[in-house]
Amino acid sequence: MSYVDQVIEEVIAKNPAEPEFHQAVREVLESLRVVVEANEEQYKKDALLERLVNPERQFKFRVPWVDDNGQVHVNTGYRVQFNSAIGPYKGGLRLHPSVNLGIIKFLGFEQIFKNSLTGLPIGGGKGGSDFDPKGKSDREIMAFCQSFMTELCKYIGADTDVPAGDIGTGAREIGYMFGQYKRIRGLYEGVLTGKGLSYGGSLVRTEATGYGLLYLTDEMLKCNGKSLEGATVAVSGAGNVAIYATEKAQQLGAKVVTCSDSTGWIYDKDGIDVALLKEVKEVKRARLTEYAAARPSAEYHEGKGVWTIPCDVALPCATQNELDLEDAKTLVANGCFAVAEGANMPTTMEATEYLQENGILFAPGKAANAGGVATSALEMSQNSERLSWSFEEVDSKLKNIMVNIFHNLDDAAKRYGMEGNYVAGANIAGFEKVVDAMNAQGIV
Repeated sequence: MSYVDQVIEEVIAKNPAEPEFHQAVREVLESLRVVVEANEEQYKKDALLERLVNPERQFKFRVPWVDDNGQVHVNTGYRVQFNSAIGPYKGGLRLHPSVNLGIIKFLGFEQIFKNSLTGLPIGGGKGGSDFDPKGKSDREIMAFCQSFMTELCKYIGADTDVPAGDIGTGAREIGYMFGQYKRIRGLYEGVLTGKGLSYGGSLVRTEATGYGLLYLTDEMLKCNGKSLEGATVAVSGAGNVAIYATEKAQQLGAKVVTCSDSTGWIYDKDGIDVALLKEVKEVKRARLTEYAAARPSAEYHEGKGVWTIPCDVALPCATQNELDLEDAKTLVANGCFAVAEGANMPTTMEATEYLQENGILFAPGKAANAGGVATSALEMSQNSERLSWSFEEVDSKLKNIMVNIFHNLDDAAKRYGMEGNYVAGANIAGFEKVVDAMNAQGIV
């Protein structure tokens, strides 16, 4: 049995009931097979892959909080510090009922390579809780965030582990968590990113993941003789990533015709009205039915169906495994020529393989959605220097990082005879830097 297969088997055996983590490990290691086989003897002797797939440490803790009626609730909090070979752990905090240890480990494992690809000195980590912020009052959100941070603050710090936002964790939640960290630790430091502009946040952070997705997609298309100008784009999701991906796509000359949330989806033949979408989702925190009610050109549909709309470019920006094999077949049949992942692992392995086999340009999330963590690292730099850069300065740095990521993964794929396989290219480019650092630091 090959070393790669042996490690995949061990991960499945030692981490039962964690299918998302198994999927992430399998996808990464399969695409690294060519690199591992070229160095198999040494890697096996150093147990390099075993060290890579096992987190350096992981925490699981209870989070008790009191609702507005005086009822006590108990949620579970997690933080997985996966790999610090190239810098402090960096990765978001996800607040969603689906959160469990397997999902946090999958996200943390992906984060190692994503952070490496940015070229910035940040390691991989992830955290969160099965708490659902939907429908909660500001006071209830604050009660949860303060209780969550009371435990988490023992394990994080500006040069140790720097969490950020993720699904369910926006500026409000980050603010409450930062306040509690400062209160307990007595430190005013860049321990969280995604902070408000009045207390150490960075311009462009809100837009970063969506904008970065389009900067990389634009570069990928240009390098393959295609363009966003005049393209029809399908976007899933209606959160932060989807909104700003839509905004930047339309600035680059494309027409975005779809968005979705957990209950349904919109088809807008005239192109999504970004200002209205922001009003519905960021201000009112309402459902997409309100978008449809205010926009005569929009059709609202229950359930799932974004990928049935013919498009040139598909940008899945909602959640993991949302684009399956049937969706991939529909996209190919409808003439789609590019898919770029705005969310973390939103395309199933079967769908990814089908898209690649059918000549679709496919940009994996660890590269395509790295704009968020890249700008978080830029926020860390500004905090360390006690500086605040202009929107244009941060946006320019973000664009350069995303363009460089594409060329790095493109070059890595070509080096190993897999030209056009950007999944393998991203994994290889991210892996090489982490492995160099791990080897240099000994068996730790």
